[in-house]
Amino acid sequence: MSVPAGYKRSSGDSRGCVETDLYPPVKRYLETLGFEVKGEVCGCDIVALREGERAALVVAELKTAFNLDLVLQAVDRMAACDEVWLAVRASPTGRGRERDRRALKLCRRLGVGLMCVFASGRVELLVAPEPWRPRPDNKRRSRIMAEHRRRQGDPTAGGSTRRPIMTAYRQQALACAAAMRDAPRRPRDLKTSLPDAPKILQHNVYGWFERVERGVYGLTEGGRAALQRWGAHQS
Repeated sequence: MSVPAGYKRSSGDSRGCVETDLYPPVKRYLETLGFEVKGEVCGCDIVALREGERAALVVAELKTAFNLDLVLQAVDRMAACDEVWLAVRASPTGRGRERDRRALKLCRRLGVGLMCVFASGRVELLVAPEPWRPRPDNKRRSRIMAEHRRRQGDPTAGGSTRRPIMTAYRQQALACAAAMRDAPRRPRDLKTSLPDAPKILQHNVYGWFERVERGVYGLTEGGRAALQRWGAHQS
């Protein structure tokens, strides 16, 4: 469904309102698209119908703020109509949830339209109701797959928060530390079993290693403490 010619995104003020305050401007907007609009039809806030060779049916739901209930309503309505629109009050600061990038991305992924309504009656289109065609993020995909493949076992329970994650890199750093527990070592001595050892010792991300002489590294107190803390995860 196309946006009417000459339509521009608007700006304006906002005030406290109830859902029925949003109805007139949203109705007018849908009418500019050629729909006949009626309120409260079969439990839907707004139903818009455009007759033709194949009738177009749009359902719009109104809320004073973008929230989970509104998204769940959209999901529930999707099977019964051609398009679902969500309309929310424009936040006074212009930094409300309706402008949160995550909320916009969610609407795009669902194929749901999103608009905000200002106190002046102006409507701003935030997301058009059209099928979501995500642009593949191959770099991120490769990074996730590589981390999964490199990680030894399954050392961290899903949902863990407020604690360090046992990444593949941390596992390798611990393996280096374990190999140096009794005496300093040279990176080339570790490289056979730990190919990334030279980079790990030189970058020293966690502060576990120190150079004791040219080409030779030993453990810091932090490194020994890490071995004590993460001992169960050493391979």
